Amino acid sequence: MTTLDLSRIKAITLDLDDTLWPIWPTITRAEHALAAWLAERAPGAAAVFADKEARLAVREHVVQNYPHFGHDLSAIRRESIRTALQRAQEDTSLAEPAFEVFFAERMRVELFDDVLPALAALSARFPLVAVSNGNAHVSRVGLGQFFTHSLSASDFGIAKPDARIFHAAADKVGVPAAHVLHVGDDAALDVLGALGAGMQTVWVNREAHAWSHTEQQPHHVVANLTELAALLA
Repeated sequence: MTTLDLSRIKAITLDLDDTLWPIWPTITRAEHALAAWLAERAPGAAAVFADKEARLAVREHVVQNYPHFGHDLSAIRRESIRTALQRAQEDTSLAEPAFEVFFAERMRVELFDDVLPALAALSARFPLVAVSNGNAHVSRVGLGQFFTHSLSASDFGIAKPDARIFHAAADKVGVPAAHVLHVGDDAALDVLGALGAGMQTVWVNREAHAWSHTEQQPHHVVANLTELAALLA
């Protein structure tokens, strides 16, 4: 493992989904809320979102037929709802309010227990920038006070592990990439991506997975953000 140089760290970029909260319980709950809302207004479309295979098939259709959406997960979700409504010959004007039902629930995350104390400690010492391939907003999930900036692939149009999104995050706080520490759970998207952008990295490995990318290593590994805050104290 590469040694972490604490003296170089002037800012921290943080992943969101599965680093600050578990994503799949959140998405599952949002899917159920969407299906329940549609069931009262568009039962044909509701049946699509209640069935995993049908839901994924519609999403794949949208991804293939609307490549200009790129990494905009919100646009993909909206069009998936509209497509399901259209196929069921139901009112496509319901797509936008249905999306808002999904999105509101998607923002209702359940933080890991270590997150709030760690963010309070880290943000007191470093500017924090959220960098996510998802479409969560730190302000809407109740964490806006800890972050100087937030950068999502949906808004930026480029996703991790592309170095450009990491460099854009560093630019937000006026710090060279070499002086930024990126923290995230995904070995490829977060660790390898940030290493490729010239950043130091900490891998948040909550499930004690084995590291499989032998050609490169994170600078440090933590099991939670409590360990990260202690490391940087």
